[in-house]
Amino acid sequence: MIARMWRGWVRTEDRDAYVAYIEDTGMAEYRRTPGNRAAHMLTRDLGDGRTEIVTLSFWESLDAITGFAGDDISRAVFYPEDDRYLVDRETTVTHFEVAEPG
Repeated sequence: MIARMWRGWVRTEDRDAYVAYIEDTGMAEYRRTPGNRAAHMLTRDLGDGRTEIVTLSFWESLDAITGFAGDDISRAVFYPEDDRYLVDRETTVTHFEVAEPG
């Protein structure tokens, strides 16, 4: 299994609106894509007016990720309203093999 992780930062006052927006766009699209096992969003207020957002999704394989991300799975996928909310963002994502015991 493969874990896919992306990070971005929003103004803390926009946190709830951005979380709702990403639930309706990116997270919904993750979950609809064949080969997706799970998708989660994490938030962390940094105390400086920004909130860090992490999306973490789990996939059957790297090939399954292409159904969501296209051929270059290292590039982050963005949506039309992201520019309105994000004050900073990673433009690439990180992939990890999930270590399973045994």
